[in-house]
Amino acid sequence: MNAMDTNFAADRARPFIVGIGGTTRPGSSTESALRTALRFAEEMGARTQLFGGEALSTLDVYSPEQRERSPAQQAIVEAVRQADAVIFASPGYHGGVSGLVKNAIDLLEDTRGDERVYLDGMPVGCIVTAAGWQGCNTTLGALRSIVHALRGWPTPLGVTLNTAGVKLFDAQGACLDAQVEASLRLLAEQVVKPAAAFARSHKQSEVSV
Repeated sequence: MNAMDTNFAADRARPFIVGIGGTTRPGSSTESALRTALRFAEEMGARTQLFGGEALSTLDVYSPEQRERSPAQQAIVEAVRQADAVIFASPGYHGGVSGLVKNAIDLLEDTRGDERVYLDGMPVGCIVTAAGWQGCNTTLGALRSIVHALRGWPTPLGVTLNTAGVKLFDAQGACLDAQVEASLRLLAEQVVKPAAAFARSHKQSEVSV
């Protein structure tokens, strides 16, 4: 095995975590929270890829009868196919997941015929921001239900951030609240640990084949 092969194998052994979420507003609390969680995941040894609000805003409306996919749609589906874990982040809009985020999640129907269907067996972190605890809690419940429907395993901790009258992130996306930062770190840890085992099992199955 040459150096390039060794580096590729070592990189593949690191868990790959895909983050999907945000809003149409640049620098939103939702996307800042997701970026923070992914940064912690990277510090724990994971590889990450973010599909934030800007990327999600370019997606066509999901249509199950339309089999053609845009490059942006294909990018999300292919990233999730390669992922060992996913983190979803949504604002709570009128008690539920935003249409922007749900539209991206609906694309995962394209994986129904894959060897690994949907998010089968994958750890999935859930982050919700809303202007009030009612919206936080109902949206987190909805997001967890979506993960279950996609055969994923929501992490024990789901992070809810009440943004009503509070500034949790600065203009650069840095977290201003130590408790929020600790919660996002813990969520990242609960995603990375099982994702690492997931990545190792994939590597072993590839070797056995």
